[in-house]
Amino acid sequence: MTDNTPLCDIGFVGAGVMGKNLILNLADHGYRVAAFDLDLQKLEAVLAQDTAERGDQPPRVIGCSSYTELLSRLSAPHLIVLSVPAGKAVDDVCHKLIDAGIQADDIVVDTGNSLWTDTVAREKSFEGKFIFFSTAVSGGEVGARFGPSLMPSGDPYAWTRIKPLWQAIAAKVDPATGKAIERFEPGNPVTEGEPCASYIGPSGSGHYVKMVHNGIEYADMQLICEVYQVMRDVLGMSALAIADIFRRWNEGPLHSYLIGISAEVLATKDSETGLPLVDVIVDKAGQKGTGLWTAVSSLQLGSPAPTIAEAVYARSISALKTERVKAATVLAGPAQNLYSEAQQAELIQMLHDALYCAKICVYAQGFHLMKTAAEEQGWQLNFAEIAKIWRAGCIIRAVFLQSISEAYERNDELENLLLDPFFSKQISVYQQNWRKAVANASLAGIPVAALSSALSYYDAYRTAVLPANLLQGQRDYFGAHTFERTDKAKGKTYHVDWSHPERPMVKIK
Repeated sequence: MTDNTPLCDIGFVGAGVMGKNLILNLADHGYRVAAFDLDLQKLEAVLAQDTAERGDQPPRVIGCSSYTELLSRLSAPHLIVLSVPAGKAVDDVCHKLIDAGIQADDIVVDTGNSLWTDTVAREKSFEGKFIFFSTAVSGGEVGARFGPSLMPSGDPYAWTRIKPLWQAIAAKVDPATGKAIERFEPGNPVTEGEPCASYIGPSGSGHYVKMVHNGIEYADMQLICEVYQVMRDVLGMSALAIADIFRRWNEGPLHSYLIGISAEVLATKDSETGLPLVDVIVDKAGQKGTGLWTAVSSLQLGSPAPTIAEAVYARSISALKTERVKAATVLAGPAQNLYSEAQQAELIQMLHDALYCAKICVYAQGFHLMKTAAEEQGWQLNFAEIAKIWRAGCIIRAVFLQSISEAYERNDELENLLLDPFFSKQISVYQQNWRKAVANASLAGIPVAALSSALSYYDAYRTAVLPANLLQGQRDYFGAHTFERTDKAKGKTYHVDWSHPERPMVKIK
């Protein structure tokens, strides 16, 4: 470095949508950032926005033309944040930094949507070359700019270095109400309240928690979409009328970011046709993989998350648009029922209660999955704290999360969220409407895989004797897989010689 510019506090690689906004967020909180991106236009866009926002103040963001210059612009030991696509790009940047002269006590922080096992592998791979740390980020473009939810994990020493920065830029919550403190003003960040950034645990745990967050997000979005379809196709309601219902729901226990933006989407008109914009959007949903990763992990660990899996399947079947259009002309459904205005109000209340109960079950599935993974990996996850950092900044932020945090504060060894007294009572009160809503949708031929799978999950979890006794008998019949007996000690297994006319039973162990 040949000029007299003061050294920067933090280096940043990647000035795309998320990177740009995280850089400006750091700058708003008084940190000087040295930024680099292979795409010069993206880098120039960050510098231009910094110039526009800071007025006559000294530059807060310094552009760099190489990894070598990036390191030279930083005070040692270096702290460098990556905001690049998950996968090969992360490894490529890390190797470029090694070539540029990064040191063993420098810290590199991956903020992308990396698969958690990749994060574990990278920490081991780069050991001795630099400290590889990770921070999963939720909140999208606006969250990155004005306060995301941050899930850091990895080397505890690295966390002590980055903790002040992350807690400064994270979303904030009013500790008295549990509600987000929101202010979307460049140069005037929120500095009061509880930060939505807390150390999750060892390497990989933060990205695992974020993965489950995204799985819950998939399910939450699908539940809302199913309720929307029932209102649209069974009750014949317009997009604007459904938006009004969602706005009303957003003032109660369903208050959340996703309900709020759903209302906004439904209320938006298309500038070209004048129709509701949602009515001209093709019904094919995309996905980036984190919901799928969550469903796969639940299967691998034997921790049931059927509603998250159904949300992934719903996106997959939406992609079969051409086939669905053809099938609609061939496959018959039930006759459409007509409802009076009085019945509509009753059905809308049923849908509200169904959405609320199903949402409880989705979170129960997600937190149970995290608990199972923690036991498998030896992580000590603080579920009350995880619920707290999801109250603001992230996509699933909701007032509902305050109750989840309180549940785990009451009992940090809670086996399942459904067993908490508050949540078990909530479902007890509202479950009848949930059942009616699912039944009505089924009778009308409306697919509600997420709503109904959540109900089946609840009913299975509360059933003391499931039909798996028959299933185990079937397995023993064709594969000699053995079974336990209800009248014998646990762990003792038996096998029947099904081909023998007298069916003799043999004790295995």
